[in-house]
Amino acid sequence: MDKVTNDSYESLMQFLYRAPVALVQTNLQGDVEMMNPMGAQLLMPLSREGNLENLFEVLYQVVPQLKELVQNFKPATGPVCESLRFTLREKSRGIRTHRHLSISVQKLDPRCLMTMVSDATLEVEREQTGLARRLKDASRLDALTQMPNREVVKEHLALAMAAAPGDPGHEFAVLFMNCDRFKLINDSLGQSVGDAVLNLIAKRLQATLRLTDSLGNSDDRQQIAARLGGDEFVVVLGQMMRPDDVHAVALRLIDVLSKPYGVGTHQLHCSISMGIVLRAQAVGDADAVLRDASIAMAVAKRSGGARYVIFTPSMQELAVARAANEAALRIALSEDQLFLVYQPVVGLLPDGIIDPSAGVEALVRWQHPERGIVPPVEFIGLAEQCGLIGALGDFVLRTACRQFMQWQDVLGDKAPRLMAVNLSRAQLVQPGFVASVRDALQTCNMASKYLQLEVTESLAAQDEGVQAQMHALKALGLSLALDDFGTGYSSLSSLHQFPVDVVKVDRSFTSQADTSQHHRVLIDATVRVAKSLGMRTVAEGIETLSQAAVIAELGCDKGQGYLYSKPLASAQIVRFIQDFKQLPVHSLQ
Repeated sequence: MDKVTNDSYESLMQFLYRAPVALVQTNLQGDVEMMNPMGAQLLMPLSREGNLENLFEVLYQVVPQLKELVQNFKPATGPVCESLRFTLREKSRGIRTHRHLSISVQKLDPRCLMTMVSDATLEVEREQTGLARRLKDASRLDALTQMPNREVVKEHLALAMAAAPGDPGHEFAVLFMNCDRFKLINDSLGQSVGDAVLNLIAKRLQATLRLTDSLGNSDDRQQIAARLGGDEFVVVLGQMMRPDDVHAVALRLIDVLSKPYGVGTHQLHCSISMGIVLRAQAVGDADAVLRDASIAMAVAKRSGGARYVIFTPSMQELAVARAANEAALRIALSEDQLFLVYQPVVGLLPDGIIDPSAGVEALVRWQHPERGIVPPVEFIGLAEQCGLIGALGDFVLRTACRQFMQWQDVLGDKAPRLMAVNLSRAQLVQPGFVASVRDALQTCNMASKYLQLEVTESLAAQDEGVQAQMHALKALGLSLALDDFGTGYSSLSSLHQFPVDVVKVDRSFTSQADTSQHHRVLIDATVRVAKSLGMRTVAEGIETLSQAAVIAELGCDKGQGYLYSKPLASAQIVRFIQDFKQLPVHSLQ
């Protein structure tokens, strides 16, 4: 019986020493008690000085968590970890290669561990080959650009997030991109032009990434570029060895993708906003990482666009608050929390006579149940970004038109003769907007000549699509006003290019009309050029009699500001007109 036992033991030892996998027996502190030849062969490259006495120390560079896993494993026996992969970087004849190993640790008894290390290179390569094959599957490609789609990105991210420290792809960065003016291009020039731009973006993205493959020693399996949908693209950069590599790629992409796009006869400008999530900030699953990258992208867009922003956890808190504000705005639209006030626009007639019935400008306010009155600067931009601007703009226009007709019934000939309504960028490029304006006028039985729509100078100067929409609005018979003139990109020499009837001098000029000769000259020139083009002028922000005197002297047709009245409720407009007292404008020096 003893001979049989000895023979079995010898057979077992021969098997252990001839096994094609590394077998290492240690105590719970990692001290090596037994190691077969394959163990020494596989682990020796990890030892700094050829010392294989302690397994935890040998594996610390590639599996630093192993010691903690053992310490935290409380059962007397059982698997501590299974198939935990790590990578050996080797160099042969100047060629850098990767050898993938898999480690499993079994607790044999309360004091003994058995560790098995096997070569998983072929298995990893099969997985990578399988991933490459799946990428070629047409169902996993974006139909328009033939780039990988969201599902492929999520799988790629899942693999990267599951990789152990040191594995290829463990150190990654996600670059989430959105075009700053794509909606304007798509809405004003049509979907075919928009699709052409998206295809050009995809080609530039792929070409640029090929130029930057060497950053971080990445290869095609370690990075991916994809279209998520609409004008959203994402790049996952794998094995980025230094943070500066990510910044270099981001700056390069923003530069290349922001150059003009030639589509047919159009030369289109479409800058890129980008949000970045680095490996250190990546938490949760792939969807969570993409969400955080999109949050950072939105921050970049709100900061002016054409830039990138690195995600921080505080951004998520702000995004949650923003989502709450969006929900509150939706409730405000459905529960009549929004209302209009009206600021009088007075006529500046000869001999200092002021006409209080020249017109009014409609201004929207939000009666928040907890915050009180919310000014438009705090929610107009939000409405544009979350797709509510159409409903909000329609509410303002229809409410203003109905109120205008009610004043006609109450005041008769003394009623305001013009209703001015501001337009946002998103409204002006919205499909069907001209038809919605026509319908509002018809529904309220209001003649189009009584409506004035106001656009900012910078908006009117944007591109041919915007100006085509402005011409379509003018064809309805209403008037267009150029708001805040003097603060945008144009000059007096280009004023003739705008299809507008009225020029509104910005308050920043009006406020210094009586104290600055420079501003007085600018106002004078604006009035003269506007009159030469058959346009009327309105001075905004008049607050003092001396400012009013200068504005009247320079020949401005109308004035608006707190000198005459602050914005008023509809009933107060009636009293303003009925009780208006003339101001001695021309008698002042």
